[in-house]
Amino acid sequence: METISAERVRDRFAGAALGTFVGDALGMAVEGWSPALIHRRFGRLETMEPGRFPKGYYTDDTEMMIGILECLAEVGRFDPDITARNFLTNFHPDRGYGNRIYGIMARLAQGEPWDRVGTDSFGNGSAMRVAPIGFFFHDDPTQLKEAALLSSRITHFHPRGLAGAAAQASAVGLAVRHGVADDAADHRAFCEIVAGTVEDVDAGFARAVMNIPLESTGDLDGDIELIRERFACDVTAIGAVPAAIAAFLLTDDFRGALILAVNLGGDADTVGAMTGAIAGGYYGMSRFPREWVDELENNVKGRDYVIALAQKCAMLHSL
Repeated sequence: METISAERVRDRFAGAALGTFVGDALGMAVEGWSPALIHRRFGRLETMEPGRFPKGYYTDDTEMMIGILECLAEVGRFDPDITARNFLTNFHPDRGYGNRIYGIMARLAQGEPWDRVGTDSFGNGSAMRVAPIGFFFHDDPTQLKEAALLSSRITHFHPRGLAGAAAQASAVGLAVRHGVADDAADHRAFCEIVAGTVEDVDAGFARAVMNIPLESTGDLDGDIELIRERFACDVTAIGAVPAAIAAFLLTDDFRGALILAVNLGGDADTVGAMTGAIAGGYYGMSRFPREWVDELENNVKGRDYVIALAQKCAMLHSL
């Protein structure tokens, strides 16, 4: 008979992976919008809506996350060469990739090795996709950090880009550990651990993590203002990752975390994806709103594929 712990691990792994997808798809409709524009159009965005893609569709955030997830499910460890090949195989230019990725994919297609194609970007692109590393290595912080940094270097080797990936992976890993143990996360300790993970990578990023607000105002608009006055919620790692962590810490369920994240505006699909990974890792897939899950695209590499890969990772993790 399965232990409760094994069931929780599977639920949290699937939660972090599918949470990335849910947050990405929910925020996709308002990517680039200001909070004021979102408010005028929706009041508050809390349903899947069409944007640059049909409602429920994922963007580059989830597509690249799938590449890492496929690697872990295939070989039971992180391998940058396999992951880079997965990025190229899965690459659909119309999924909303950043400009630098096109050159990286072209160089991979020409046969250049994974460690010679990246750029000095300090964007959030390597953080948005790193959730599988966070949950797969949730009980081994040293390996988690090493794999997160290695995964970032495929595309982002600027210290701030590296720090973003390590911080996000750390946040996902912490959330999964607390979720599996069914204990509450102390907000200050949570931030201290994440900041400590990246202190030697980028001290400025660590300070940004320690600037995350720890107490909610009790009001969605108030929390949006609280986060937005500290973080840009933009395409930079330092502007997006702390905002995603804040959206998790200032709320008390998966739905609330995602609603806060995407209504921040800015790079809403990515902040949503990262918040979804952290909150999904903590609360588990079993606590997702059914209507959101039902509206996710479910093609060859859609909803069911992501869940199956995450559950395979949970099985490999337990061996």
